[in-house]
Amino acid sequence: MRILAMVLIASLGWSMTACSKANQINARSLQSAQKSVFYIKEHLPLEERIPFEVAYWLLRDQIKNNDEFLQVINGKTSKELVGLGKDNFAKRKASGDTEYAQYENWEQMISKSVQQHSAQDNGDSADPRDKKGYPRVDYKMHAM
Repeated sequence: MRILAMVLIASLGWSMTACSKANQINARSLQSAQKSVFYIKEHLPLEERIPFEVAYWLLRDQIKNNDEFLQVINGKTSKELVGLGKDNFAKRKASGDTEYAQYENWEQMISKSVQQHSAQDNGDSADPRDKKGYPRVDYKMHAM
């Protein structure tokens, strides 16, 4: 009975340790990294999702080698990844990258991204081809 209790306590401790890494990126492969990034993003508060996503894709854009990219993000939490993204943004801005030179700081880039996302969500950025008056696809069905 005593051995059973020790085994139960050990397995409980092991499972709690394994489950505590849910907020870290598992970067064993690109597929597992994408899955854990998606999981983390879905469980973040709304105001932290876009900085997390921007930081992830900023790092991915800079590091083209898959193995190197996976090493950099493996085991990172959302806050650590955003910190890496901020550092990367500062380096690219300082190096004169035209894409990032238009922004004064990280927060301005994030606010611009938030505006773009909200415009997409609201449908404000409709495709101009939709307003040209193309012929309708549905046509009159006459009785035969």
